[in-house]
Amino acid sequence: MRDVLIVVRHGRTEANATGLLLGRRVDPGLDALGLRQAEALGRLLQGAHRVVSSPLLRTRQTAACLGLPVTVDERWVELDYGELDGTPIAEVPADTWAAWRADVDWTPPGGESLHTVGQRVRSALDDLAEEAREQDVVVVTHVSPIKAAVAWALGVGDEITWRLFSAPASVTQIAVRGGTPSLHGFNSVAHLDGL
Repeated sequence: MRDVLIVVRHGRTEANATGLLLGRRVDPGLDALGLRQAEALGRLLQGAHRVVSSPLLRTRQTAACLGLPVTVDERWVELDYGELDGTPIAEVPADTWAAWRADVDWTPPGGESLHTVGQRVRSALDDLAEEAREQDVVVVTHVSPIKAAVAWALGVGDEITWRLFSAPASVTQIAVRGGTPSLHGFNSVAHLDGL
């Protein structure tokens, strides 16, 4: 990879594996598979210039496996699910899902909206774009910020969130040459084969 912004989802946690909404209030570390996934990311991303990470434990543990200096940036933290944090996805009421999908400004009680996540992630991307034109920068983050980064790269709104899936330890590549970002890869997991 050359001169791209590499946006990585953290490795798996037990909460991910059991199907819980995992925002920022519950902050588990990586499980055994998640640690192996993070190590695989470290092998894949050798040669990157530096790493930016969400402040949450699961992202910092993943970032540490990359063997590079890590800068923590709060703007890359996961969506605040508010009172829904830690809830099994299957137990979220259907009318809640419908309201959420219908309006990017809908906010879970005590949480934040997809639109708010999109705003903070676009700000972080704008700050990294110049540096990523010169050298590879890795960002270790979460599902919602990755989806916001893809929306930024494609020049579309935050409503795209519901049409994207990002696997644990997946890699998304965004080139920022020539002043216009372009999506070069999304949700790549080939580096995890055999784990």
